[in-house]
Amino acid sequence: MIDQIQQVDLTDPETFTGADLTGYWNQLRRQAPVFWHPGRGSRPGFWVVSRMAELMSVYRDPENFTSQHGNVLATLLDGREPGSGKMCAVTDGRRHRDIRNLLLKAFSPRAMYTLAEQVRRNTRHLVSAAVLKGECDFATEVSERIPMATISSLLGVPGSDHEFLLSRSRSALSSDVAGQSDEDARSARSDILLYFADLMEQRRGNESDDVISVLTNGLVGGEHLAADEVVLNCYSLILGGDETSRLTMNDVVFMLAGEREQWLALRDGSVSTASACEEALRWATPTMHFGRTATSPVVLAGQQIMPGDVVTLWHSSANRDELCFTEPHRFSLSRKPNKHVTFGYGPHYCIGAALARLEIVVLLDTLRGFAGHIEVTGEVSYFHSNFLRGISHLPVKFRPVKS
Repeated sequence: MIDQIQQVDLTDPETFTGADLTGYWNQLRRQAPVFWHPGRGSRPGFWVVSRMAELMSVYRDPENFTSQHGNVLATLLDGREPGSGKMCAVTDGRRHRDIRNLLLKAFSPRAMYTLAEQVRRNTRHLVSAAVLKGECDFATEVSERIPMATISSLLGVPGSDHEFLLSRSRSALSSDVAGQSDEDARSARSDILLYFADLMEQRRGNESDDVISVLTNGLVGGEHLAADEVVLNCYSLILGGDETSRLTMNDVVFMLAGEREQWLALRDGSVSTASACEEALRWATPTMHFGRTATSPVVLAGQQIMPGDVVTLWHSSANRDELCFTEPHRFSLSRKPNKHVTFGYGPHYCIGAALARLEIVVLLDTLRGFAGHIEVTGEVSYFHSNFLRGISHLPVKFRPVKS
């Protein structure tokens, strides 16, 4: 059976688009919770951590498992992480804490209150229009328009530039179609970085509370951040602030269309939107993995991990761990407890988790207020990625709530 497991290529985006990996992850958790994934072509092998207990051991041990060599397969296996020591997500220690604390100034209670009002208005407008229209592609007409608008406002991106950033972010870490080249993805990432470099220069000396201004003009240890630090952290936030919310929204609408009992429980208030949000996040798990590089010899689940080894932590498996969740393969909006790891854990816990939860809760509340029935009406398409899992096209029909 291990031979069969070794045939699965976790580096290939098509592995996640064309097959149901439930059996694969179930078997790994039972038989090889820390598994050596063989190298493919010129790319080296790496460790696959599939069980919650071992995954949490790595997250809780930043001394022996660093983020500075990258945190996703694409950069970890290439051995190059241009953001190392500059971008909060791939920086450890004191510098990470200093940059993170500076970023948190933009997530002030005042800023969050303003954003909450914006999210409610925007979501109400988009959902009501979709329900009135009757049919739509929820993924492109609704969910794409909520998180990008929100994180762009937080960053200080003009509304006229939202479409550009949305189009480039769709290609930076995933693709609507199979076979996107590495060069296409690099080009998309480069476009985003150049965009923020221009915007940074415009904000220099502007004492505003948007993220770009805070990063450009804020001080760390009495000094301004370098230009590439500002740009890389804006890039990280625009991608992270969009993908988790957007892909979870798509997934929960798809599930509610097929799970009538769960939809009715949400509509009649039998389950809270807060509880439903947590199950939506666990079930969708849009960010399938994060990664670390070992800095010291460590034994994990009986496996000897050596310095320099790449260790990947698979949220998509840990969030279905039978040892942590009762009936983990059942979609249940009332699930409690629900200690998923969709936002990661530890020092690198997602800085925008509260914002993502807000967006999903507002969507669920708005849906149950406007829609009486949801039906998937056509073929559902998925993104092609070994990092992000999610729906790219979701044709649905809405029937409005009876007045």
